[in-house]
Amino acid sequence: MSDTPANPTHSPRSLTSLPVAPHGHQIQAAHQTVLPPEDPGALARLAEVLAPSDAAPGADLTVKLSELCARYPSFLDGWARLAEAWYSAGEPVQAYACARVGYHRGLDRLRKHGWGGTGQVHWSAPTNRGFLRSLYLLMAAAIEIGEDDEATRCRAFLLDLDPDDGIGAGAPTRGERVKPSELP
Repeated sequence: MSDTPANPTHSPRSLTSLPVAPHGHQIQAAHQTVLPPEDPGALARLAEVLAPSDAAPGADLTVKLSELCARYPSFLDGWARLAEAWYSAGEPVQAYACARVGYHRGLDRLRKHGWGGTGQVHWSAPTNRGFLRSLYLLMAAAIEIGEDDEATRCRAFLLDLDPDDGIGAGAPTRGERVKPSELP
């Protein structure tokens, strides 16, 4: 038996030469997924809800965003903004739950649009932001409720998806709480 490869023009690429993310998935830097635009009605309603008003912010925002999510349950940025509102109101468990819904619906949509569990999903594409914001809020809420392992996984996943870190997932250090004013 010879040590010479059967096809001398093709040298097999070692698995160790492929970049591997901290969670163990191989990253395909060339593959990028961009989600399609959200429902125009959902976007318009979100803009209305988030528009500055004379009313004091607070519970009214969570009610309006809850109504938005009930009307448009597949609207990723709606879930992310509801998670953000709960987080800002000092309710990390509610924030965690809403962020998890946006995250899982986002994974389903990413898979539907060509993401196979590897590849990049950049913040620079505005249509990806609802998913990435949900994942970021999941990380922030996990930090708040003491789910350090999940927070670490979320941060690593965000940085794997967008190595440019457009959302700023790399900014907070371990054990540091994310301030609501610092949310994207």
